[in-house]
Amino acid sequence: MAVGTAHKEVALSEHGTAPLSGGWRQGGTGDRPRGGPPGVPPHGGGLHPGADGHLDEITSGAVWRLRSRACWQEAAELLMPAAERDPRTALCRAELLIEQCLFTAEHWDAAEGALRLAEAGVTSTEQRAGAACARGFLAYLGSVLGPRDRLDEAQAALGRTSALLPPHAAGRPLLDFRRGLVAENLLRDQTAAWIAYRRAHDGALAHGDTLLASSTWRHLAALALAGGDRARAREGFAASLRLREELGFTVGVAPALAALAEVSEPEEAQQLRAEAGRLVHALGGVPVWLVGRLGEDAATGGPPGAPRGAPPSARPGLPGTRRISQVPPSAAAG
Repeated sequence: MAVGTAHKEVALSEHGTAPLSGGWRQGGTGDRPRGGPPGVPPHGGGLHPGADGHLDEITSGAVWRLRSRACWQEAAELLMPAAERDPRTALCRAELLIEQCLFTAEHWDAAEGALRLAEAGVTSTEQRAGAACARGFLAYLGSVLGPRDRLDEAQAALGRTSALLPPHAAGRPLLDFRRGLVAENLLRDQTAAWIAYRRAHDGALAHGDTLLASSTWRHLAALALAGGDRARAREGFAASLRLREELGFTVGVAPALAALAEVSEPEEAQQLRAEAGRLVHALGGVPVWLVGRLGEDAATGGPPGAPRGAPPSARPGLPGTRRISQVPPSAAAG
C-alpha cells in the first residue's frame, strides 16, 4: 500500500503530538491530574516528573528538561554512556530519538541506530517487548512522515509486543495507544482505534502515566469531534492541554493549543493559535507539521515584542484542574 501525500496530510491534520510515557515502569501515582501526527514514544520510566522509574538517579530531571524543550539530541548524549552498558537506558535513548523523528520528520538514521543498539542488548522479556514496541512505532512514523509505507513492519512489531507482554503489564497502555494510531491513521478503522485508545486511557490512569494520558485524552477527543460531539471534544482537548502545561512538556503544548482551537469560538481560537505559533517559533520550528496550520504567527513568532518561550498564559473559560480519574472521556462515534 503506497502512502501518498494526501494520506499524510489527513493524518497530520487530525492530531497534534505524542508523548514519551512511563509505560515500562512498575507502579505509579494514580491520583495525579490527568494530543501531530499521532504517536508517542515511551519514557521507559523516570524521564518525566510523573514517573517513578529506575532512571531517576541517572537523569535527575536533566533528560526531561532537555526533551521537553525539543533538545532530543542533547538528551540522548546524556544517556549514551549508560546506554552502552544498560539495555533499559538504551531503549529510553532510542525512544527519545524516535520522538525527534515525530516532531521533525528527520533524523531517521539516528533513531534507527539507537534502536538497533537497544535491540542488541535486551536481556529480559520486558526489554524485548519494549524494543519491539519502539520498532513498531518507528515503522508507523516512517509510514506517516517518512518516504515509504512500513505498515506491515509496524503491525508485526506491535504484534510481537502483545505476545511478549502479560495481560496487565505496565507496557500494555502504550502498546494499546500505538495500535490505536495504526488503526486510525493507516488502516482507517475508527472503531478499532477508539477501542484501543480507550484501553490505553484506562491503563494510563491505572499506572499513573500522566503524559500518556494527555495523548489518550487528545485522540479520544479527536474521534469525538469526528463524530460531531464538540462538547466532549473540547473537554478532552482541554484536559490534554492542562496536563501538558502541568508537566512542563513545552514541545507538546503547541499541538494541544492548536487542537483546542478547533473547538473554540473564533476569537479564542485565534488567540490559541497565536500562542501555539509563538511556542513553535521559540522552539525553532517544531513540530514541523504544525507550522502550516498556524498561519503567520508560527513563522514570525507572533506580534512584535511577544515573549519567546514564555509559559502558556491562563485562558478564561477552560475547566478548572481536576483529577484525571474524575472526568473519563465518553465514547466517540466510531
